[in-house]
Amino acid sequence: MKLLKYLKEVFFSSLPLLAIIIIVTVFAFPLADWFGYVRIGIGYILVLIGQATFLAGLDSSILPIGKLVGGSVAKLNKIAFVLLFGFLFGLVATLAEPALHVLASQVEIIATKINYFIFLFVVGSGTGIAVAFAIYRTIKNINIKYVFLVLYLLIFILVFFVPEQYRALAFDASGATTGDVSVPFILTLGLGISRTVSKKKTSDESFGILGIASTGSIIGIFIYGLILQTTPTNPYNPEQIEGVVQILGSSLLATVLAIAPIIVIFFVFQFIFIKLPRRKLVTILLSSLIVFAGLFIFLFGIDYGFAYAGNYIGEVFVGDQTPDAFKYFLIPISFILGFAITLTEPAVVVLGEQVEELTNGFLKKMVIKLSLAISIGLASILCMCKVIFNLNILFFLAPLYATALILLLFTPKLFIGLAFDSGGVTGGAITSAFLTPLTLGVSGALGQDILISGFGMIAFISVTPLIIVQILGIMYELKIKKIKEQDNQSYEDEIGSLISPNQPQESESK
Repeated sequence: MKLLKYLKEVFFSSLPLLAIIIIVTVFAFPLADWFGYVRIGIGYILVLIGQATFLAGLDSSILPIGKLVGGSVAKLNKIAFVLLFGFLFGLVATLAEPALHVLASQVEIIATKINYFIFLFVVGSGTGIAVAFAIYRTIKNINIKYVFLVLYLLIFILVFFVPEQYRALAFDASGATTGDVSVPFILTLGLGISRTVSKKKTSDESFGILGIASTGSIIGIFIYGLILQTTPTNPYNPEQIEGVVQILGSSLLATVLAIAPIIVIFFVFQFIFIKLPRRKLVTILLSSLIVFAGLFIFLFGIDYGFAYAGNYIGEVFVGDQTPDAFKYFLIPISFILGFAITLTEPAVVVLGEQVEELTNGFLKKMVIKLSLAISIGLASILCMCKVIFNLNILFFLAPLYATALILLLFTPKLFIGLAFDSGGVTGGAITSAFLTPLTLGVSGALGQDILISGFGMIAFISVTPLIIVQILGIMYELKIKKIKEQDNQSYEDEIGSLISPNQPQESESK
């Protein structure tokens, strides 16, 4: 059964979190009352059930909708319509992303000027515009190296004009937009459109759309920050929610706003273009209800217990009653969490399989998974150091992105798009639900500006694959060149061995 399969995957990916939650809240720093354990336990179980249910319904609802609508748009055969719908679908897919809703709820608690729904719309619109541009790039066959160089040059010019409170938040939003919904939906939709309209259909053009889409949310939040300017902040306290009824209401509203636009668009296209038979239509609608239920349960579980657990662990290690040296234990803890979550993340498994297939088995799936897990564990350490020592995020992100952009000059074209697409595969819902509250709790307990120092975990985790996958691509290219040189040398030696025995006979005849 599909639900049991996903439940198993989600459970194993969350085991490192469960182990640390138990060690900290039961043995190291016990909670003050039993209700805290009930809250964390219920939240943890609901997050697992919700995410598994959500994923189980995707294959029969959101993904077929993306393919069907994308195929219908492509048949219009007018670039203007294709780009318009590319924007629209980028927007609605982003609005349906669970990790983004988690991030938006965290931001609304902290920043008094930022509205939950406006934040979602800004991020979604930025992503939608970027998706439309990514499709246009494919149609016009614009070199992807130049696209990423220009986009990130623009981002790092803008960053110096944006209030510091929005810098880490913008990069976190970028990582949160590429997850369980947006990755398959945008890929199936956008690539279907671009391959139909574009004359060039090589594998080089199969990647890059998600990497470009991620830049849209960064620029969107930068513009939002320039408009709002500095905002007063509140402590991040998930307990400030009044009660279960309020959590249920907010989770239900967020779920409706996430799923409803996709269903409405599908019905419009079903009525005009698609015209599915009733049985298939009913299957999609029932599966959409499963997705709806899964997202609702997931969001409720996070707001009720999961975020509370992460925030508590972050605060307790740097609390007034805790020795100052204890905060440094968070550094190895962050590595363990980053490493273990990455190793069991389904999206990372898919990425590993893609790279192994593209390289004909030269780069093994396990090598890729371990490389990413170690690098993301190290990235988690850097983020925790940034929070503990209250360092500027640009001290870390600027050299990391500069490294990624320099590698562009040496990376095979196929691996460029794949690398920038892979940037979002590790910044998923569990990261938003637990690791971000962890850093927010640490930042708040240290008395820092939470918007500046508390955010950034998703940003650090998202930039690492850009570097690792490109390095793997360069290694693959060097190996291929070496094999070709050896083949050429073997061919020359073979020709030489065929010619050399005849030379003495020629001299004797003379």
